Amino acid sequence: MDDITRLADTLGRHLVSLKAQVSTAESCTGGGIAEAITRISGSSAWFEAGYVTYSNAQKVRQLQVSETLFDTVGAVSEEVVRAMVLGAQRHSGARFAVAVSGVAGPSGGSPQKPVGTVWIGWADGTQVVAQGHHFAGDRDEVRRQTVRAALEGLIQLCAGEKPKQG
Repeated sequence: MDDITRLADTLGRHLVSLKAQVSTAESCTGGGIAEAITRISGSSAWFEAGYVTYSNAQKVRQLQVSETLFDTVGAVSEEVVRAMVLGAQRHSGARFAVAVSGVAGPSGGSPQKPVGTVWIGWADGTQVVAQGHHFAGDRDEVRRQTVRAALEGLIQLCAGEKPKQG
C-alpha cells in the first residue's frame, strides 16, 4: 500500500468514527484526491461527492465561486480555494471538504505564481483553513504532493487539529 492510499485509509477510519462525510473540489489534481479516496473499499459510506472544476467557468457554475475573484486575485489564490471548499461543502452536504487550485506545470507559471504554487483549502463545518504551498518537481510530482497534503490536512481536521503547513 503506497503512502497516499494509507492516508486515504486513515481518513476513512476517522470519518467512520465521526459518522461524517467528505467532499472534494479539485482543479490542478483533476480528481486525484477523489480517486485516492475511492481506492478504499467502503468509501461510499464516507465519500459524498467530488467536483473536478478545472476551468474557471466550472468553478463558477458548480461551486458558485464569484467570477470577480478570477480578475482580482486569480484562480490560484486563497480566496478562490476558500470559495471552492465552501461551495463543495454546501452543495454536497458533507461536514468535511477540501479544495485545491494550483499550477502543476510545466507551463502556466508566472513570476508571481511559479509552477508548483498550490493553494489548498479545508472546511470542517465550523472553520475554513487555507494554505499556500510551493511544491517542487514535475507535473506528476506537484500533483502527488498536492493530493498528499490535502489528505493530511483532512486527517488533521478530523482529529480536531488545524492542518499544519509543510
